[in-house]
Amino acid sequence: MSTVLLLTFSNIFMTFAWYGHLKYGHAWPLWKAILVSWGIALFEYCLAVPANRLGYVEFSGFQLKIIQEVVTLTVFMFFAILFLKEKLAWNYLVAFAFLGGAAFFAFAFKAPGPTGS
Repeated sequence: MSTVLLLTFSNIFMTFAWYGHLKYGHAWPLWKAILVSWGIALFEYCLAVPANRLGYVEFSGFQLKIIQEVVTLTVFMFFAILFLKEKLAWNYLVAFAFLGGAAFFAFAFKAPGPTGS
């Protein structure tokens, strides 16, 4: 659970780093948007790296990446609605449902272990 929680908080920082300037940063020169985003992303890395190290004990690398993507899309959905004031259309919900199905298949069946090479 700590892995998912850390990934959630890291994704909040990363979403603001990547997309926050879309709302307020249009008047900024590109270099300023990049530096501000990079500064925010530092906090993301401080959470994502430990999340993945802790998670790799319990999850495979593939599973960690799938968790990351599900968390990313969930965080972004709230960000787009609440911060960017975008509408959530039915086709986005269908796309999220298919991605949820993908996550189900990643965790519902026992994956083979490392090859040991």
